[in-house]
Amino acid sequence: MEIKVKTEMLEEVKDGALCFFLLEGERPQDKTIRKLDSFLSGAVTFLFGSGDFTGKLNQTAVLYTEGKLDSKRIILAGLGRKQKLDLDKLREASGSLCKKAKELKLKSYSVFLPEIKLKGNSVSDFAQAIVEGAVLADYQLVEYKTADKEDLYNIKAFSLVDERKANLKVMSRGAELGEISANSANLARDMINHPANYMTPTKLADIAVSLSKKTGFGCKVLSLPEIKKLKMGAFLGVAQGSEQPPRFIIMEHKPKLKNRGTVVLVGKGITFDSGGISLKPSEKMGEMKADMSGAAAVIAAMAGAAQMDLPVHLVGLVPATENLPSGTALKPGDIVKASSGTTIEIISTDAEGRLVLADALSYARRFEPKAIIDIATLTGACVIALGHAGCGMLGNDYRLKERIKAASGKSGEKVWELPLWEEYDQQIKSDIADIKNSGGRPAGTITAAAFLQKFVGNYPWIHLDIAGMDLEEKGKPYIPKGAVGFGVRLFLQFLRNYSGYR
Repeated sequence: MEIKVKTEMLEEVKDGALCFFLLEGERPQDKTIRKLDSFLSGAVTFLFGSGDFTGKLNQTAVLYTEGKLDSKRIILAGLGRKQKLDLDKLREASGSLCKKAKELKLKSYSVFLPEIKLKGNSVSDFAQAIVEGAVLADYQLVEYKTADKEDLYNIKAFSLVDERKANLKVMSRGAELGEISANSANLARDMINHPANYMTPTKLADIAVSLSKKTGFGCKVLSLPEIKKLKMGAFLGVAQGSEQPPRFIIMEHKPKLKNRGTVVLVGKGITFDSGGISLKPSEKMGEMKADMSGAAAVIAAMAGAAQMDLPVHLVGLVPATENLPSGTALKPGDIVKASSGTTIEIISTDAEGRLVLADALSYARRFEPKAIIDIATLTGACVIALGHAGCGMLGNDYRLKERIKAASGKSGEKVWELPLWEEYDQQIKSDIADIKNSGGRPAGTITAAAFLQKFVGNYPWIHLDIAGMDLEEKGKPYIPKGAVGFGVRLFLQFLRNYSGYR
């Protein structure tokens, strides 16, 4: 989708459709919409008065100009009640406009920037959210479809328009950031949506290398002998059950501008999780191709950060492997030694994510970072606690957690903090090793984080458990069915805030 930004008068714009946002239960206040209503002989006012369109969030309506304007169609999208309006609702409404444009088989459409004021948000923020909503809603993976190709329709061009020429520069900046952010999330979606027989650890590493060349970050991939030299016994323990060789992906963005220290992102890269010897139920096991969603988020965020050239030294680490049962697979009762020297008793081979992250988090410490953030589809317990509305957040640094919450508010990717009290350490104590990899069912998300905390040292650290946020089953305004790409936009917003980048 080509993104354009224009400052033109309503009557000058010619496109497949002109699109406008309206608040629920309120007569249109925007000067441009009042002008539109005048051109259409009161059609917008009549539509509101009929009750067929109320401005409810994500509601859409189509009007036809009947030659009164150069554009044939008008599409209206509801924003919901003004008191509940935020950037994510604007993003949703933009996604709804894109979906309607696709239903109408439009090649292109234009969206007018709303004149609504939203405390704490700028014209640039509005532009970014609108562009993100459109680009994210237009996403689909088409490589495996051979039938019904005519249904796989994509918008060719999208224009963001405002009559006020003074807004052109800030609109353009917001649109640019929105395009990078949304395209980065779509990169993650691609990686997650591909089947596991394609998206192997080697392929995941190849994609990271390809993106590094395209966007300008550094990338090094360690193979089995090199991983063994690092004595990553926890990571290797998981990998030993698969014929696919593991890969440890190390990415690095070194900005041209002065930076504020090092941030390390760590993503769980289990390209397929059968549960190993502790085999999962067969129902929906195919969804376990998405167990590398954390890795996809980190790789895609690295690409986005490089494109933005964010002024922060950013490192991305991905331990990538499959978790499969075989004659060589890790067994319950086994003991492995992580690269930190910590010994781990294996209670469940289906608690493998924390094992691969243990060695990756230990490796992160060599960069002496200002912040370590790991992201993983780690525990089913997090789905029980939070459902599919947001991810769990735990960590050891109050200020870092507040920064993540602030970024969440802008990106619309919700986080909810869970406690990490010392009492939970008791659940992961082992009788025969230093710790064990499962503390049982009670507080499963928290004890998994308590396990990870053993490997971060004294560095500021956040753990994001995105189980339940990797796949969308029904489809939402800007999230089609399938991979969500959760965490990419959150990371990019956090890094922008952290580095003072605008």
